[in-house]
Amino acid sequence: MMKSSVARIQTIAKKELVEFVRDWRTIMAILVIPLLMFPLLFILFPLLLASEAAELDAIEVEVIVQGSGVPEDLGIMLENASLNITYEPLTTMETLAEPGEDESRIRNGSIDAVLRLRMNDTVLEYAVLYLSTSEQSNEARSRLFDTLATWEQNETTRRIDAAGLDAEETLNPLRWNGEVTDSDVATQGEQAGMALSLFIPLVLAVWTFSSAIQPSIDMTAGERERGTLEALLGLPCSRLELLMGKWLAVATITGAGVLLQVAGLLFAIGYLATSDVISAPSVSLTAVLFLVLAILLFAIMVVAFELALAMRSHSVKEAGSILGPAVLIILFPALFTQVINLDGVEIYWFAIPVVNVLLALRELLMNRIVYSHVIVWVVSSTVYALGAAYYAARQFKREDIVTSLS
Repeated sequence: MMKSSVARIQTIAKKELVEFVRDWRTIMAILVIPLLMFPLLFILFPLLLASEAAELDAIEVEVIVQGSGVPEDLGIMLENASLNITYEPLTTMETLAEPGEDESRIRNGSIDAVLRLRMNDTVLEYAVLYLSTSEQSNEARSRLFDTLATWEQNETTRRIDAAGLDAEETLNPLRWNGEVTDSDVATQGEQAGMALSLFIPLVLAVWTFSSAIQPSIDMTAGERERGTLEALLGLPCSRLELLMGKWLAVATITGAGVLLQVAGLLFAIGYLATSDVISAPSVSLTAVLFLVLAILLFAIMVVAFELALAMRSHSVKEAGSILGPAVLIILFPALFTQVINLDGVEIYWFAIPVVNVLLALRELLMNRIVYSHVIVWVVSSTVYALGAAYYAARQFKREDIVTSLS
């Protein structure tokens, strides 16, 4: 009896999988996107940032320097700072930062920034006018500030030396003693684990939830709308077997997406580790097994919950309008979880739905195995998963399961 029941569940799951993956766009969404997500994020995004930075370094910026009596060494530094400089006299004004007539020139792009200089006794006062919404103007401001900071450091050293003091001792009365410049006892693998724990749980949770939406809708509200659900209900199988078959199909699709996403993540981390951007996290085999268990329990709950909501819907459109915004149920706790301090974290956090799994993923990625926490999140996640499955089973047993709403 048990064997035939399992065979019927497998047959239903196989039928659902075959129907769902017939469309090439589905294959793209299930296989290609999760596989490429992290490599694109970790590899192409830094390359894009580097390209943009190189492009900004290469651009020419137009700068107006207003003021008389500009120190000679500062003038030389400005000329060597990749700035196209034009000198103008400084209009008498009480506050150098007042834009005045220069505002229109900066806004229309004829100049990128204005540097105003005025000597007040032994102090050189300055102001930089720029347009913060323009990347070119921001680049001009950045180059001016770098040049002014370097000149200030040189001028400070010169004045200290002129007073007969040692500039190094005067400016740096507190120094690190020893050859090691970093006293962090955490290994690079532990540091990498902490960095990855701040966003990987968020991405995995959101992807697990969102990747289950479309198959859940197609195998419930979609079947109901197409009128094929009646034929399924006429098969020699119970409602529970029908639910388990559909759950197995959705879980397989979701699991494949998550596994491919993890594979892409591992590839991206391996690539970055070879480029010294980030090290591979130090995670024990026990932590890896608990990671898989946490994701599995989370997937069971999510798939059952989405199947139930989709079955309650009477059309694909209605199901989409319900399950689409439902991703916020995952997103808000996921964002909130990122700011919880894991040092001395209260144990009750590991019993709160969604939060418990996300905190578990954070701890395990940092190779922290606190068995009291593990017991709480395993038990609570199991209860929530069974509760979601029970709720889904009740929806499949409703008498109006094949009727359409008017």
